[in-house]
Amino acid sequence: MGKDPLVIFTPSGRRGHVAPGTPVLTAARQLGVDLDSVCGGRGICSRCQITPAYGEFPKHGITVHDDALSEWNAVEQRYEDKRGLKPGRRLGCQAQVMGDVVIDVPPESQVHRQVVRKRAEARDIVMNPAVRLYYVEVAEPDMAHPSGDFERLRSALAEQWDLPGVHIDLPVLSDMQPILRKGEWKVTCAVHLGDAAAPPRIMRIWPGFHEDRIFGLAVDIGSTTIAAHLCDLQSGEVVASSGMMNPQIRFGEDLMSRVSYGMLNKGGAGEMTAALREGLNALFTEVAREGGAETDHILDAVFVCNPVIHHLFLGIDPVELGQAPFALASAGAMNLMARDLDLTVLPPAARVYVLPCIAGHVGADAAAVTLSEAPDKSEDLVLLVDVGTNAEIQLGNRTRVLACSSPTGPAFEGAQISSGQRAAPGAIERVEIDPATKEPRFKVIGCDLWSDDPGFAAATRASGITGICGSGIIEIIAEMRAAGIVDASGLIGSAEQTGSSRCFLDGRTHSYLVWDDSAQGGPRITVTNRDIRAIQMAKAALFSGARLLMDRFGVDRVDRIVLAGAFGAHISPKHAMILGMIPDAPLDKVTSAGNAAGTGARIALLNRDARAEIERTVHEIHKVETAVEPRFQEHFVNASAIPNAVEAFPELAKIVTLPDVSFNQQDEEAGEGAHRRRRRRR
Repeated sequence: MGKDPLVIFTPSGRRGHVAPGTPVLTAARQLGVDLDSVCGGRGICSRCQITPAYGEFPKHGITVHDDALSEWNAVEQRYEDKRGLKPGRRLGCQAQVMGDVVIDVPPESQVHRQVVRKRAEARDIVMNPAVRLYYVEVAEPDMAHPSGDFERLRSALAEQWDLPGVHIDLPVLSDMQPILRKGEWKVTCAVHLGDAAAPPRIMRIWPGFHEDRIFGLAVDIGSTTIAAHLCDLQSGEVVASSGMMNPQIRFGEDLMSRVSYGMLNKGGAGEMTAALREGLNALFTEVAREGGAETDHILDAVFVCNPVIHHLFLGIDPVELGQAPFALASAGAMNLMARDLDLTVLPPAARVYVLPCIAGHVGADAAAVTLSEAPDKSEDLVLLVDVGTNAEIQLGNRTRVLACSSPTGPAFEGAQISSGQRAAPGAIERVEIDPATKEPRFKVIGCDLWSDDPGFAAATRASGITGICGSGIIEIIAEMRAAGIVDASGLIGSAEQTGSSRCFLDGRTHSYLVWDDSAQGGPRITVTNRDIRAIQMAKAALFSGARLLMDRFGVDRVDRIVLAGAFGAHISPKHAMILGMIPDAPLDKVTSAGNAAGTGARIALLNRDARAEIERTVHEIHKVETAVEPRFQEHFVNASAIPNAVEAFPELAKIVTLPDVSFNQQDEEAGEGAHRRRRRRR
């Protein structure tokens, strides 16, 4: 009697002997091969497609003959007629192993398929969502063996899918019986797989085989903006993304203003919670519409946010976060129901997972950045800077990771800037200033032309030139410093001092004229000394947090810098370094991670193992509280200069020579005037 057929699966390399007539899907399960199936091998879902390879395979020492698999059958033909199969493909549940064979499992047939993200330096996401679909055939009721419909459904899931002890929510149970009968005791269940602390739960039931997609949301709730990504929970595809301003802005642009609003106004925290949840419902409706999805098919959601937003989202008064020792109500991850959070556009049984916070001012969004960028797995020393209204900073490598937050305020996002605005069509986002003539040229959002290019006026007629967004204000102040219009202390020189008529007296200080469309009824866009002060304060807070972590790590240099956050993606590393926002480093070692917090949320949505990983990791991150660190103020004062009063920037000096200018004459005159006034009062 000869040996049983040898089956070799690629790309996994798993191999083993199986009895003749064994379905490929069964062989895959016996050998631990990653081959998907929703219908349990009934030839309905087609997720178990495989490609057999024929011919000689010296590497494996076998020859695969044409009859290595059973013949094409009626089930496969029916599927071919209905939907079509790629040439050479077979259904793994129908094709049986008859002889030695090499079988390739294509990516789309793998349960834990990788979803490759576009950025080259990013890790792939391995699909392992918390919610999965299972098709089952349930035993019909029998008076001789009385039992409940749910008990027989639970038994079917245990026997057919090895899912023992499944629970069910009451709203789902109330709809279950008519669905079972409509499907003639064949149903598809959406099951939340839970974890060690929570058993699997049925979230939704459809009659027969459910072919529509199910979805999840990855949501990054920032202080200023909210971003939501709608993902297909079976393929990992991002089917739609949408964003909105955080409706809490009306209660205060920065986090501490919102904490104060809650402290000073009875019921204020509840108002902010209600406003946020109402905004999220509207956002989810919009993103579902854009993705062509029904909101009742959104079964899972992952949220990341900073600690103050975290508490307000959960309906917890953040008052304790406004005062030392900045105690969180709970720092751990949260597993909740959508209905608990008034997310009424989602099904009542939809699950919500909130990533853990790291510390009182280092939140779940920082944990998501950790999950996305993995500083704890880095060989070199990496500085992660999530730039926003509240900057969250991490420094680390495989040995340890430190984290802190810095209250930068909303200036980087265009707020508190005289001509500042949100990033929208018409906003100046890129700037260059000629060091000789001091003349600016710029680009606006929505137009690829520079302002001195032919056709710029026509191309921007619809949007106009409306103001300066966050990346624009960083570039223009850095360019003003490089062109000798602003000195190291942050003062704008006069027309005589700079040689440019664009510098004009504006009260007691000078301003710089960027664009004047007032003759046509448009805006007059300027940069004032007050604008520069706002940016100086913001960038000094950012740099000081980073420098404090470097002190704790015992280093003066980092190997690389990653700018995270939607805003960080648009910052020019050169201009950020001229300003002194970030420590000195070679420019090719400064990269953007885009919205890394949103990416971390997406990883946690699509891979439930990542949730357990980040819950472990946050306990190993050392938190540094800037508010009680004596050196923070020292670093802050030094970092107020552009780029810095004491820190050397040798890498920056290789590419930019900053003019050694000083425009403090006005201060001296003001001081003399004050002295004269004091004498007169005597």
